[in-house]
Amino acid sequence: MICPPLGDRPEGENWIFLIMAFWSKKIGIDLGTTYTLVHLPKRGIVINEPSVVAISLTDKKILAVGNEAKEMIGRTPESIVATRPLKDGVIADYRTTEAMLRYFIGKALGGVRLFRPEVMVAVPAGITSTERRAVIDATMAAGAKAAYIIKEPIAAAIGANIPIGSATGHMVIDMGGGTSEIAVISLGGIVSSTSVRIGGNRFDTDIAEHTKKKYNLAVGDRTAEQIKIQIGSAMYLKEKLKMEVRGRDMITGLPRTITVTSDDITEALQHDLEGVISAVKSVLFNTPPELSADVIDKGMVLTGGTALLRNMDKLLSQAIGVEAYVSDDALLCVAKGTGVSLDNLEAYKRSVLASR
Repeated sequence: MICPPLGDRPEGENWIFLIMAFWSKKIGIDLGTTYTLVHLPKRGIVINEPSVVAISLTDKKILAVGNEAKEMIGRTPESIVATRPLKDGVIADYRTTEAMLRYFIGKALGGVRLFRPEVMVAVPAGITSTERRAVIDATMAAGAKAAYIIKEPIAAAIGANIPIGSATGHMVIDMGGGTSEIAVISLGGIVSSTSVRIGGNRFDTDIAEHTKKKYNLAVGDRTAEQIKIQIGSAMYLKEKLKMEVRGRDMITGLPRTITVTSDDITEALQHDLEGVISAVKSVLFNTPPELSADVIDKGMVLTGGTALLRNMDKLLSQAIGVEAYVSDDALLCVAKGTGVSLDNLEAYKRSVLASR
């Protein structure tokens, strides 16, 4: 087969150009506090694993990442620690985050890589320039040829198929594990936004603290998360859900089983739910009137794993007076958005914060 001419390039360069175009890879990453999702163009979400790394304290080696590491939480000896290297949506442990990114990039691409990939990472809208630089540096150190970052509300809107380039206002509430990002988007940019460090992890802590205070029972993070998923609700339910919970009695120190209800969980979450509602109100307060009218017409779109909490959309609709909708595949919206924006860099260049 004869290679067709590409402009004025010499024939040898034509082949090199075609080979590079064929082998070059692009990766979109939703680097979340709780879960990391990896999106590959034309393949979709290829990785959805916990943002957890298990480290040996004796020789500082990485023992496990993702699903395998999460299984170790709360069950490790003193010589091993299973940790989350991100806190409230930003890097808390640079070295561990770099190792985790290297693992996920390698797992997503697999096999022998001739060229380093281009990587786009979604970050909270409210992080500082120093925190953004840390994400870029960690991504480059993990093996990226070029690193770009995009604000999570923008990525979530793209992943939810919202036409962010139009001259109308769209409100996105992305509720993740570490943060909740609220933004009004118009003409491809964020007009008004805020970021509160309230998310699924805070809800887990609230549940664990409430169980300890009300029932004198200590439960771990994984148990608190299971309680939230199985019976958690943002509003009190007419028909209560119940669940048996096992933990350690705070007085005797012995194992004990209790029954908790959905009302217990709703009560435990009240303070942080009010924090999310206040953040949404503050964004609307700072939104121009014309865009506020658009939000009333179109409603608020909820994305992120925490948006899947029972009745979260109904609570926000009732508190704000504007219809709220949970997006299809809410958990995957940010990851999808990073992949789409990286595949169409020129179209979304205004939305990309930084690159190197």
